[in-house]
Amino acid sequence: MALNLMVSLLVTVCPLMAFDLGQSTRCVAIPNQMKVCKDVGYNEMRLPNFLGHSSLEREVVPRSEDWRPLLQVGCHPQAQAFLCSLIAPVCLDTFIQPCRSLCVAVRDSCAPMLACQGYMWPETLDCDRFPWDDDTCLTPHGKFSHFVKDLPRPACQNCPSVEENPSMMRVLDAFCSFDFAVTAKIHRCRLPLGEPEFDVEGRVEFVRQGPLLPYDTQHLLQKWLLTNIRCAKALVRPGRAQLYVLIGSVQVDGTLALNRVFPWHKKNMNIAMATRRWKYHRC
Repeated sequence: MALNLMVSLLVTVCPLMAFDLGQSTRCVAIPNQMKVCKDVGYNEMRLPNFLGHSSLEREVVPRSEDWRPLLQVGCHPQAQAFLCSLIAPVCLDTFIQPCRSLCVAVRDSCAPMLACQGYMWPETLDCDRFPWDDDTCLTPHGKFSHFVKDLPRPACQNCPSVEENPSMMRVLDAFCSFDFAVTAKIHRCRLPLGEPEFDVEGRVEFVRQGPLLPYDTQHLLQKWLLTNIRCAKALVRPGRAQLYVLIGSVQVDGTLALNRVFPWHKKNMNIAMATRRWKYHRC
């Protein structure tokens, strides 16, 4: 679902101001169709939730889908816990809100993704509205702090240069000029509501590995497509999966940027020759 729908939703509700901690609530099972909070770690939630939603069918379930793009981009490992603590708060003897520190951690990682789409972090999620860390709120897990810092993240960037039918030397020069080069198949399909969805299909093959991690690269490219959705729409046409050579760099701040893109068509022998010669090529 479009990211702007999620943002427009957030602007219309105010957690903690739309909810009275003294009001009567009831516990209900988290429905199976509420995919964003699947495997969140508990099975029952409170209604009304912290956004003031009181109906599962009319409010909670349909509006929970508006949060999906933020979770898909993987901007923070506890983004799901933070968002689900608001839309599906755990049913315990006391109310468990997200702590201010958790809000700050998620905001600092996810706000740049929103900014890439032209939106600010919503005022309705102003972290000052959440309580200081104590035993009655949800704190960030320390084990994730190094994880967030160490793994590359997709950069919000200007769209990379796309070159059709490059010469062999043009491809080899690009391999030399940047940190990594991979080949990947990207597929663009349409969701029922008409929004495009992009998938990196099959294995990502390394031409030049550079600082990339083999187990993380496919997921990282997927997040790049979601973060830079405008570039993805211009790059990938609907229909069958297309093979691309993706060339880029990991920047000083740890973000991954794509700098050159070569669509690899079957008839393009120059790219095939460049990938074969790269092993013996001297920059």
